[in-house]
Amino acid sequence: MTRLAHDRYCDEIGRQVELLRTVVTSGADLSATVPTCPEWSLEYLVRHMGGALRWVEALVRTRAREDIPEERIPLVRGPEEQGDPAALDAWLAQSGRMVVDALREAGPDARVWAWAGEPDSGFWARRMTHEITVHRADATLAAGLPYEVAPEVAADALDEWLEIVEWVQRTKPNKDSEELRGPGRSIHLHAIDTDPGLNAEWIVELTETGVAWRRGHEKATVALRGPLTSVLLAFYSRLPLDSAELDVIGDRALLEFWLERATFG
Repeated sequence: MTRLAHDRYCDEIGRQVELLRTVVTSGADLSATVPTCPEWSLEYLVRHMGGALRWVEALVRTRAREDIPEERIPLVRGPEEQGDPAALDAWLAQSGRMVVDALREAGPDARVWAWAGEPDSGFWARRMTHEITVHRADATLAAGLPYEVAPEVAADALDEWLEIVEWVQRTKPNKDSEELRGPGRSIHLHAIDTDPGLNAEWIVELTETGVAWRRGHEKATVALRGPLTSVLLAFYSRLPLDSAELDVIGDRALLEFWLERATFG
């Protein structure tokens, strides 16, 4: 699949940071539980996301050849002040600027340690784009705010998720990924609100040798239909399958089975 350009990922990370900052400064209760990550508060989620940005900045800036422990990264856990929206906002803004600057300076092809796929800075630009895109959805749910994402970003997020699941099956099989194997089962994701040129449909096949997928419109064991953003959030287990904007056609149990087992590792 064609990915977005490196500069587009860098732009999107910056944009998503700004949008997440609006949640922090919206007056939302930072101690509120995040419904989609119930062990986290809204403040913890923001600190987690900003810390991830700082970790990636350190990896890319130093052209790391191995993982960098978080204790070696300054302010990785956020500002000392707890429950202070202004301090959290300033720290998050700085985190975003740091990682975008590092990624732009590196370009997409600099060799950098990565836990999946190609070990380069391009991997991290894409990964952080979708990490913050989905975690911003978590934050908006906790704050009761609306959520939107550009169609090309949402489509690429689904591509990336499927690529990583496929990679886990191929290189780091575990009990959950092994249970996805088997003949004759398939999932069709169908976004109903996008320009046809985006080709926002996916076929995911659960085969005896692993997960295979492609873009396209075909019959499947089960189909998940709805607006692209809703399909994205449902496939990331951020939106219930029985939400009004979604339709599940066919073997719902197979889709639920996938959502329980298709993980990063």
